[in-house]
This record gives sequence, C-alpha cells and structure tokens, in this order.
Amino acid sequence: MEIKAYLNKQRSIVEAYLEEAIAKPVGDFAGHIETMRYSLFVGGKRVRPILCLAGAEAVSCGKCDIQEILPIAGAMECIHTYSLIHDDLPAMDDDDLRRGKPTNHTIYGEAAAILAGDGLLTYAFELLSNGSSQRDPAVTLQVIHLIAQAAGTFGMVGGQSLDMIYEGKQVAYETLKTIHKSKTGALITASVVGGGLAAGAAKEHQQALTSYGNNIGLAFQIIDDLLDVVSTTEELGKPVGSDEEADKVTYPSLFGIDQSKKMAEQAVADALESLAIFDHHADPLRGIASYIIERKY
Repeated sequence: MEIKAYLNKQRSIVEAYLEEAIAKPVGDFAGHIETMRYSLFVGGKRVRPILCLAGAEAVSCGKCDIQEILPIAGAMECIHTYSLIHDDLPAMDDDDLRRGKPTNHTIYGEAAAILAGDGLLTYAFELLSNGSSQRDPAVTLQVIHLIAQAAGTFGMVGGQSLDMIYEGKQVAYETLKTIHKSKTGALITASVVGGGLAAGAAKEHQQALTSYGNNIGLAFQIIDDLLDVVSTTEELGKPVGSDEEADKVTYPSLFGIDQSKKMAEQAVADALESLAIFDHHADPLRGIASYIIERKY
C-alpha cells in the first residue's frame, strides 16, 4: 500500500473530528480554549490516533464503524499534545519551537500553557467517556483504564519523571529502556491496543497488538534520538542537539549512530512479525512500522 497516502487520508479524518469535537474559543473560557487549540492544531503527524484507527481496522477486518473509534483516537492526540506542551516548559526541556512553530508558553505564558495541557488531558477523558458509544460499557471502561495507565505514573508521566531525574547521569541500558518504554512507548502501545479493544479484539489479537506497539514504540524513540543528532531544526520542527545539551542518555550516546539504526531496524522487524496473526487489513500497521524507520522528521 502507499503508506503516505494512507497517512494523509487518516490524518485528515482525525483532524476533521478534532475540529468538531474540541470546544470553540467563545464565551468566558475563550482564552483558555484558544491556548488548547493552538497546540492541538499547530501541526503534527497524528501517529497515535492513526495507529488507533489502524488497530481497529486490523482486528475487525475493516468492518468497524470509524465513528466508534474516533473518540479514542482523538483522546490519544489530546493526551500527546498535552505532554508536548508540558515537555516544552522552562522547568522541563525549555524549548521555543515545536512542530516548527513557537511553543505554547512562549506565546501565552507559562501559567496558560500549564492549564492548556491540563485542559487537553482532562478533555481526553471527556471524549473517552461521553456515553454516545454503542459498544459494551465494560469495553469502554477497559479502554479508559488502559489509556490512563499508559499516560500516568507507570507510563508517560513516570517516564518523563525518570528522564528528568537521570539528566546528566550515567545510566545502564536497562534504565534507558525503562525510560523510553514508559515515556514514549506506553502511549503508542495504548493507541493501537485501544483501537483493537474497541473493535472487539480477542485475547490473541490484544497480545499481538501489544507486541507490535512495544516494538514500534522502541523504534520510534530510537529514530527520535537519532534525528536529534543527524537532522536539522528546519527538518525536525524543533531544536536539534537538545538531548546532548541537556546531557540526556540516548541510544546514540550509548551505542553510536550505526548500531542505533540496526536496533531500530530490528525493532521494526519484530513488530512486523507480531502481525502474522492478521490478514491484509493489518497492512496499514505494517506500513506505519516501515515508515517509522524511513521518516526524516
């Protein structure tokens, strides 16, 4: 399949949904909503929501109702965007550019940016639990629990905490894996598994999607680390060399560029192997795995 065409099509679907689903900047809370919408619509590849849709497609053999999956996909993008707003703050990574545009706090101030992130995180769970779905409420609860775990203490937030704690320190490979599996991989895995669960994934499907998500999450992070070394600010849409400047341990810093590329390639191979249980309806997931290795920004 032509993966770039697929990604562009799915991104348009996700963005159209988000445009309708997210509150408009009117009334008493217009200023706060404007800050939320700024970061949500400033750009981005929408990888997590697209993975959510692709996971559902693989499990249902293309027969799922996309309108049932879009609230989950939209929630994943809200959570991801909130994490970027907070990552960019002066107390964290202190970045001025994100997706090639000024970061939220450089336009609206730190307090407004913190609240924008808080608003997006909370809005995600409003989307997940709005009650309009026709699926079994027990499945919806399972999806919400999965995403909450991936976003919280033992997932993305915990991983970011470890990332901050170990800045400037020598860490073992096992610690690096824990940081990246939590900070980056958990939400990627939850995206694809959450879509699968909503589409009725059996146990073996859940296990396959979990393995796939874990492996592409690893590949995604390794490539991110590499791009911070070999890319440019214009290509990446944010400052390059920030990992080295912050003295963060990364795959290139531990293994070098060539070995890191091989590790990313192996992770993608393992991800593709995980999908053997699925037919051609999982081809979007296969294409996304390969795309991760090829991406330049």
